[in-house]
Amino acid sequence: MMKEIGYSWFVEWCREQGYPITDSQLEGFVQFKENLLDWNSRMNLTAITDDEGVWQKHFADSLTLLPFLPPHARSASLLSSESGAEKPLRMIDVGCGAGFPGLPVKIMRRDISVIMLDSLRKRIFFLEDTISRLGLEDIECIHARAEDLAKEDNHRGQYDICTSRAVAKLDKLCGWCLPFVKKGGIFLAMKGPNVTDELEAAKSAIQKMRAEVTEVRLVEILPGMVHSVVVVGKA
Repeated sequence: MMKEIGYSWFVEWCREQGYPITDSQLEGFVQFKENLLDWNSRMNLTAITDDEGVWQKHFADSLTLLPFLPPHARSASLLSSESGAEKPLRMIDVGCGAGFPGLPVKIMRRDISVIMLDSLRKRIFFLEDTISRLGLEDIECIHARAEDLAKEDNHRGQYDICTSRAVAKLDKLCGWCLPFVKKGGIFLAMKGPNVTDELEAAKSAIQKMRAEVTEVRLVEILPGMVHSVVVVGKA
């Protein structure tokens, strides 16, 4: 297992990116991959089933969000206005599918509280099984539609970070995701390399949510494998 090309590439890639990774975290990714391929043999979770594809297009791709996250799970900006007590950093992954990007991020940042949200129950069953096998804590899977869950008081405006990958066009994504984001929080949308048209089409949706695009960063995983991370801040 340790000699497979995809695994070796992933270890080296993490080191090159400056992501400290432990043996325990690496083993978590191995278990995640094995469970993904096992479940995928019985139900359609992903079209990417080769080892290198999983390590590169799922795991490494997901971890490109790490530089956008606060370095610590608790910060002065998250102080409660009532008690002054620090609150843990909360993240929600909308339309998480087979767990991307939220589950790889959680493996690397176990200090962050994570919600995995998807509208298909079979995916939730898979994620719950994977999370149990990995022994992860402070992570919950919710079967619901984003537009419905965002209406609930304990979810609307309650998250420091919202993520979404390959779910919909940016205008629709902002309408689904920004309601979850608290004031001062961010929405990280993982998109293709060219997002000019989507950014233009999403302007009104972003303004309606009292938010603004603060950064659009091109991220290269491999030569020819490039995507964009659109950072939308909630005022």
